[in-house]
Amino acid sequence: MSPFASSAVLLLAESSEQHSNDQTTPILAGAGAFVVLLLLLFITTRFNRDR
Repeated sequence: MSPFASSAVLLLAESSEQHSNDQTTPILAGAGAFVVLLLLLFITTRFNRDR
């Protein structure tokens, strides 16, 4: 796992412990999920050379 992805997971884990109702938490969760999915897409396309 990349350092950025692992830091995003840690950030999400810490924010879930606070039980706050901020509007930034869903934005961070969505942005973190989006970054992880883009990372997986990039990795998948790098290994699939015959396409």
